[in-house]
Amino acid sequence: MDYKTARNFLIAQGKALEAQKNPDAFLIRLKQGQPPIPGQLTSILLALKIVFDAAKESSTLERELVSALYQLALESHLLFEAGRDRGVEWPPLLKEDLGRVRRAVGSIFSGQ
Repeated sequence: MDYKTARNFLIAQGKALEAQKNPDAFLIRLKQGQPPIPGQLTSILLALKIVFDAAKESSTLERELVSALYQLALESHLLFEAGRDRGVEWPPLLKEDLGRVRRAVGSIFSGQ
């Protein structure tokens, strides 16, 4: 996966609640109380690593990407908690994976 592909993928996954175009987007699935598609979180984490590596070379990030990253980090956790409160039985490692997403986004923002 190259930077452009990773960027576009993260934007599609992170801005899905606004666009509502892709019913299989990560945040849409969480909102519906459905687990991620197998491999979806792995792809998100890989894309975050690629963006992190590219962002180390830059002092700025584009607004659309930042918005998508923020949504992935914050909304995924909120949707997970809301689902759990409604009685959704999430996959056992989903909470830990969402923590990895938050940490990866934090690393992109901090550069560390």
